[in-house]
Amino acid sequence: MTSIEHNLQQVRERISAAAARCGRDPEEITLLAVSKTKPAIAVAEAVNAGQECFGENYVQEGVDKIQQLGNSSLTWHFIGPLQSNKSRLVAEHFDWCHTVDRLKIATRMNEQRPQDSAPLNVLIQINISDEHSKSGIMLEALPELAKEIAQLPRLRLRGLMAIPAPEADYQRQLAVCQQMAEAFSRLKKEYPSVDTLSLGMSDDMEAAIAAGSTMVRIGTAIFGARDYATTHNNN
Repeated sequence: MTSIEHNLQQVRERISAAAARCGRDPEEITLLAVSKTKPAIAVAEAVNAGQECFGENYVQEGVDKIQQLGNSSLTWHFIGPLQSNKSRLVAEHFDWCHTVDRLKIATRMNEQRPQDSAPLNVLIQINISDEHSKSGIMLEALPELAKEIAQLPRLRLRGLMAIPAPEADYQRQLAVCQQMAEAFSRLKKEYPSVDTLSLGMSDDMEAAIAAGSTMVRIGTAIFGARDYATTHNNN
């Protein structure tokens, strides 16, 4: 068993245990393996261990891996901040974009999504902890942006994503995650296509699952420490 295979098994066990504690079916929770800064060979190892969903933060790095692996059974999620000049690459190569936080970007990707591709699955990013350094909209701006995105034919509104501020206390983690879950629940009632709450990383995954997350984004616990030695100017 490779280290990546072993790590994936451990993360899946964590997900199952967290789901069991709150009476949820672990099958409701998608594991998104965050492969940023990791080479395609590491992704291939994860694929061999049964992983099919991958998240990338840097556009060009993600496109390079998608092309190198050339595996149509994989699902690629863009989860980093998105600049307007990179929207076409996301629209053309990725299956999901988690970080939509303004109509301009959504409109560009709607226009740039190839006609022969399925609509791009999008999540609206919420700045749930009101951090100036983070992307995302405030919760009060959600109804208007969701309404506008839902009208774009080459996009498919699937739900919400957030990166809460780091918090060591479980109860505080849970309180923030529950805010997101409540917003997700309201959105689901209005839009039949909404089914995804992308919430929870290595340090707050249990709280996110308890609150109702349907997708957790895990990187270091699967692939090991990230290598930022090479500067990423391509996001």
